[in-house]
Amino acid sequence: MNDLKDKVVLITGAGKGAGRALAESLAEKGALIAANDISPVNVEDVVSGINSRGGKAKAYIEDIAKKVGVQALVKAVEDDFGNFDILINHAAVKPSSPLLDMDEWDWHRTLDVNLTGAFLMIQSAGRVMREQGHGEILNLVAGAGKGEENDAGAYLSSKAGLVELSHQAGLELSPYGIRVYEIINSENVVNEVLSLLEAK
Repeated sequence: MNDLKDKVVLITGAGKGAGRALAESLAEKGALIAANDISPVNVEDVVSGINSRGGKAKAYIEDIAKKVGVQALVKAVEDDFGNFDILINHAAVKPSSPLLDMDEWDWHRTLDVNLTGAFLMIQSAGRVMREQGHGEILNLVAGAGKGEENDAGAYLSSKAGLVELSHQAGLELSPYGIRVYEIINSENVVNEVLSLLEAK
């Protein structure tokens, strides 16, 4: 895919961080941006900025850790754009408590968003892409394998799981023309994603 113009890109966690940077950079390349976040606070600013600069973007407020939310998100993007070409799983939470002090809720929420959410998005988006006969899925797994003292064990565990999920998804989806990538510990996520998507 060497031309991103008019490609529909669905980005989870697009309200801030690498998700926001990717939404803005891909819009500059002519991509149509479906920007998801759990809260409208930041993502609506992202979308407004893209549209004010002549791009095209729309905000979708859903919790990707919930199956119903994921299904509603994918259906809404289909209805608004007709289809979508690229899914970028960026949404993530990272509690700061060490394991001995971590609340069980934080553990479950981290796995639900970072791993289960990615699974649900891959599954729902993958079904649409299978019907289309093509698609790209990029999973951002910053932090995998880079534990530090007092780093959140839940976060590292979820990201390690996402690496293996990415590998399995790549094996299962490739016969349908769907390519799956994981971006690990990249110092410049935006450039790496652009290089992947613009490669021939």
